[in-house]
Amino acid sequence: MKWYRAFTFLFTSIATGLAAAFLVLLLRPDFAGRDVTAPAKPLLLDRSGGPVSYADAVQRAAPSVVNVFASKITREKPHPLFEDPLFKRFFGDQAGRPRYKRENSLGSGVIVDGNGYILTNNHVIEAASEIQVVLGDGRALPARIVGGDPETDIAVLQAAGDKLPVAALGTSDEMQVGDVVMAIGNPFGVGQAVTMGIVSATGRNQLGITDFENFIQTDAAINPGNSGGALINAVGEVIGINTAIFSQSGGSHGIGFAVPIRLAHEVMSQIVEHGRVIRGWLGITGQDLTAALAESLGVPMRAGILVSGVLEGGPADQAGIRPGDLIVALDRRPVRDSQAMLKTVAAKAPGDPLSVTVVRDGSEVDQVAIIAERPNLGGR
Repeated sequence: MKWYRAFTFLFTSIATGLAAAFLVLLLRPDFAGRDVTAPAKPLLLDRSGGPVSYADAVQRAAPSVVNVFASKITREKPHPLFEDPLFKRFFGDQAGRPRYKRENSLGSGVIVDGNGYILTNNHVIEAASEIQVVLGDGRALPARIVGGDPETDIAVLQAAGDKLPVAALGTSDEMQVGDVVMAIGNPFGVGQAVTMGIVSATGRNQLGITDFENFIQTDAAINPGNSGGALINAVGEVIGINTAIFSQSGGSHGIGFAVPIRLAHEVMSQIVEHGRVIRGWLGITGQDLTAALAESLGVPMRAGILVSGVLEGGPADQAGIRPGDLIVALDRRPVRDSQAMLKTVAAKAPGDPLSVTVVRDGSEVDQVAIIAERPNLGGR
């Protein structure tokens, strides 16, 4: 009997130990010396801000995006036939008189201030004689042009109305390639619509769209009528003003450009304060020195801007800068290309001195120019 009890106790102990070992190996195989990768944790999809929906972001931003209706009176150029003396002999001068017609343009805008200031594109309202903005709640309000800046294609309107929905502005400098963005506007006049994509690139320039370029590129569809609308981030903050698309057909090909909100807001501040954007100006024309150009001129290759023209009596002319000089530094800081030089000069206030380092006849020469105000190139 004692033997039976001992056997039972031993068997139970062994079985319990094996069971415990099995559970340990099953639950913690790393204890046995095996390198096991832990399974990935499932994604927690947040309805309010995750990848399932961006409705909250759109609802936050959409009320501040308005439709802009601009109309202007244009003069039709008469047909050359009307100037023919034989034609005038039989039909008189009546047919050759100029005719005028009303043209309407459609775009979008973003309310960015409680005083009714609206950011839009300059090309949307350029030369307009009458402007009306329509809000998402159906209100149609008259608006006046505060000013426009063709060099960034930004314009500022002011609408007359109460309790206007103001957009939340984000930080465009923090946007990274791959960030989710949405474009809100009135494409083709069908009504407010939203398209989604990502930031494809930042700091795009030398596109030939405007003089001062620092675009956010996105594949969110930006179609005609979206111009001046909002590019928003995933939480509904405006980070850009939709401006242009790269297209040969007029439709979106997934290459759109928006002016960063920081730049647009800086332009707006100057327009509101001064009625125009005040920028520095040297009065020169030039081009980047390339290897091919350096070889053709027989000069050593060096990063800089080759001066091709100097305006007589302008700041550069008065400072002694001449065609053929190679500008290599501004205020002792190297300058690599014409875009960088343009931004540096434009950031200076009229009357400020600017040290310009040029290479002339193989030697570096420092000249001091007194910055003038950049001429108005068509802004209101």
